[in-house]
Amino acid sequence: MTLSNINITEAVESARNHLASEKNISPAFKAVIELLLMIITLMAQRLGLNSKNSSKPPSQDPNRKKNQPKGGNNNRKPGGQLGHAGTTLEPVKDPDEIVTLPIDKRSLPRGQYHEVGYESRQVVELNISRKIIEYRAQILENDEGNRFVASFPEKVTRKIQYGQSIKAHSVYLSQYQLIPYDRIADYFVHESQIPISVGSLFNFNQEAYQLLEAFDRFVRQQLIAASLAHADETGINLNGKRYWLHTVCNERWTYFYPHEKRGKEAMDEMGILPFFKGKLVHDHWKPYYTYLCLHALCNAHHLRELQWVIDNFPHYTWATELKALLIEINDAVNATETRRLDETKAQAYEQRYLACIELGDKEMPLPPPDENKKKRGREKKTKERNLLERLRDYQIDVLRFMHDSDVPFTNNCGENDLRMTKVQQKISGCFRSLEGAKIFCRVRSYLLTAQKHGIAATDALQTLFDGKLPEIFICQMN
Repeated sequence: MTLSNINITEAVESARNHLASEKNISPAFKAVIELLLMIITLMAQRLGLNSKNSSKPPSQDPNRKKNQPKGGNNNRKPGGQLGHAGTTLEPVKDPDEIVTLPIDKRSLPRGQYHEVGYESRQVVELNISRKIIEYRAQILENDEGNRFVASFPEKVTRKIQYGQSIKAHSVYLSQYQLIPYDRIADYFVHESQIPISVGSLFNFNQEAYQLLEAFDRFVRQQLIAASLAHADETGINLNGKRYWLHTVCNERWTYFYPHEKRGKEAMDEMGILPFFKGKLVHDHWKPYYTYLCLHALCNAHHLRELQWVIDNFPHYTWATELKALLIEINDAVNATETRRLDETKAQAYEQRYLACIELGDKEMPLPPPDENKKKRGREKKTKERNLLERLRDYQIDVLRFMHDSDVPFTNNCGENDLRMTKVQQKISGCFRSLEGAKIFCRVRSYLLTAQKHGIAATDALQTLFDGKLPEIFICQMN
């Protein structure tokens, strides 16, 4: 590893060699020096972590460079680039308002004029305003004095109440746009003159959660029956305590679930993976391997981990060769129409893969066992050695993407679905309660699933508060 043009690896290795050659140093002093060298190595490795060689997000990279700097000397004009299809704002045939602009005839030369038409230009404006509907139920009275009142619509139960469109819009702002309650309340007051309390906003979210109970069961059944699923988890802050948000998803369905545990207990309680028999893509979190299904590993993680080895141990060539090989195999798979390799090519790549692993064994041999040590348990291994053995022991799952056209190279589907959770935590800081986290997970599952089926979030929520689910879900539920 290199920091500030200093090769830390070489410096530490040189210090260890000098230490070993000194015969007059006491064992206690030598142990202290070894401990300090180990601490230096660990600290240097931590400082060398970035988004390209670890799971750290790009936002935490020091002095990170943006791919497309705005306003920089990149010789690109602002706006759409050459070849970009783009869209053009087109006039509409039936404008909502027409303003006639007469000519001031005093500004015209003397003479007789008659109208021959007009030239039109349209301006698109936004009008956000409240709309109050008053229902008046007719009352009839017969000759005997008995009164009969017309029925109000089913959901009109109070003297005055918020309508379904306001509920749908507030849930959209809260759970899709991730705007905090206080700011949503300000928005309704200032933009629409509608005073809505924070408590009412929470009640709208709670109502959406309850209306989605059938959807919750339905989406879990869809994922259990799916041939391919992605699984991932991320930490969330629940009122200052560490919780975990789990997801199981694919290209059509998304399901989120919050839990205080990260492992198997949470996954069992979620109720999908114990019954799933398809192909599960994940990042090698060991609890996933407790489930009896086919497993496929995320190679984006492997590429980052191999890059870490390259950055910190440039004299190891196995990591460089294996990273290049994985990228080459992925390019070969993407170049095929079937998105899978024939057996001859696949076997050739497998042989090259094994050659890289064997090279790693030669470059990083296990130290001989110390017969004087009486310590029980497994011998502690380095991070790079653990990576090598994991890639060796799980070769089938690492390379499953080149044999099965359904299996992708990465677990990006799962990671992308979780990404907005991090945005929510940055905006709001934390969930105030487990109930709030459960509301977020169920509503967010619904909105992302609707989006994957081509349904806009606003339409999905309006349909929900009208007491229904989108037609495409109902057809599949029946």
